[in-house]
Amino acid sequence: MTGELLSMTGIEKAFGGVPALSGATLAIAPAEIMGLIGQNGAGKSTMIKILNGACARDSGAITFGGQVWTAASPQAAQRAGVSTIFQELNLIPFRSVTENIYLGRELRRFAGLLNWRAMNAGARNLLRRFDIEIDVTQPLGHYSTAIQQMVAIARAVSFDARLVIMDEPTSSLDDAEVAVLLRTVRQLKSEGVSVLFVTHKMDELAQVCDRVTVMRDGQTVAVLPARDSDKLQLVASMLGRDLADVRRSGATAFTKAAAIGEELLDVANVAIAPRVSDASLAIRKGEIVGLAGLLGSGRTETARAVFGADMAARGAIRFNGTATRFRSPQEAIAAGMGFCSEDRKVEGIIPDMSVADNLALALMPALKRSGLLDEAAQRRVVERYIKSIGIKCAGPDQKIRELSGGNQQKVLLARWLAMNPKLLILDEPTRGIDVGAKAEIQALIRDAANNGLGVLMISSELEEIVEGADRVFVLRDGRTVQELARDDITETAVMKAMAHGASVSSQDTAA
Repeated sequence: MTGELLSMTGIEKAFGGVPALSGATLAIAPAEIMGLIGQNGAGKSTMIKILNGACARDSGAITFGGQVWTAASPQAAQRAGVSTIFQELNLIPFRSVTENIYLGRELRRFAGLLNWRAMNAGARNLLRRFDIEIDVTQPLGHYSTAIQQMVAIARAVSFDARLVIMDEPTSSLDDAEVAVLLRTVRQLKSEGVSVLFVTHKMDELAQVCDRVTVMRDGQTVAVLPARDSDKLQLVASMLGRDLADVRRSGATAFTKAAAIGEELLDVANVAIAPRVSDASLAIRKGEIVGLAGLLGSGRTETARAVFGADMAARGAIRFNGTATRFRSPQEAIAAGMGFCSEDRKVEGIIPDMSVADNLALALMPALKRSGLLDEAAQRRVVERYIKSIGIKCAGPDQKIRELSGGNQQKVLLARWLAMNPKLLILDEPTRGIDVGAKAEIQALIRDAANNGLGVLMISSELEEIVEGADRVFVLRDGRTVQELARDDITETAVMKAMAHGASVSSQDTAA
């Protein structure tokens, strides 16, 4: 097309001999919102890193604004008009909101003194574009993940950017905040700024994008109009499958439970300051229980209390027939629990360690012989799970940071499955993961439940809860307000409980 702001053609990149990009292309016009989609490992993140200077391409050509483009670093790219908002927040939690927004370009008065009045006023004005009214002098870490995400977006758009790259910007936002973000994206377009919008949420593409670029296996396989493209057509392009096959396969890989056993966990009237006041739920062996609720409803806090990561102020917890109150995650693990955290980058993987060491991390004490790690036994376990759950990697010794998000999540699932737990807690198990990897992980979860594992699944995606859970407990403002059995689980029922609540007794949850 003519009049391109950005043109990337024939882009090649390999890591450790493994191709990440093979002749990939991307073109964005001035004032265009371009969607970028593809399965994890398709090459989206590598394309972004090459564009913003985080890594160098092996070959290919890039022009930006009609000029040959090579950025030595993300900072250099930002100065030249390309700002990037990464999926994993790149902010400093112990510094104030203002300091994070003005980091590296502080305003100064006479004698080089910082002009805090001007910077605080500027930070407040920026955030008002997103309908955010907060104390900008407070440390960023005092605020929720959603607020931190909005601060990152405000910082990025505050530069004089001609292209803003947003990598999964809505993954930590609730519906109201998503609406504000999308409105801001449209505002950027109206001001002549182009946006590269990377997402796995199909609904957002039609709402905000002009066109969509689809990547698969390191190549660009389609460029389609966003508003006229069927969601399943986009899925079929990502998977490289016939559209009719995709329509038959459905949205998820969840199936109904094979068999439900005896009660495994009962949580009654638990309170965890300051957010949870009265949470109750129950799980049986072989059952997937969904824990639903809006952002801030207390889902993660409740799960952390069950796992011993946070202490409950009151309430009762019974696990495997015994009243208990774990004082640490170590005690919960020893009793037969596993926990996949919401933030796999911070609380899950150890990025500079290998796939093998990450997978066997929890199992290592059991693999020691006379105080030394039995490396041969570790290798057998790791290779078995790499094969059985389909972890795509160059080998057990590959650094886990080099894997796609979906494959990193598989490693974390394998870490706990190798422990043969009785209960597995999954906090947002498919967040930021494409539809193909999501289906594979959902199938792994159901297979584990069919083998008798109890699963507590927290998800912000109603579709995943409705289609995947055998039972659902809904939290609202720190209280369990509704229990839904399999035949009663619908998006409407869950949303009504989130919005309006309904009483549910601890006796009901134990039934």
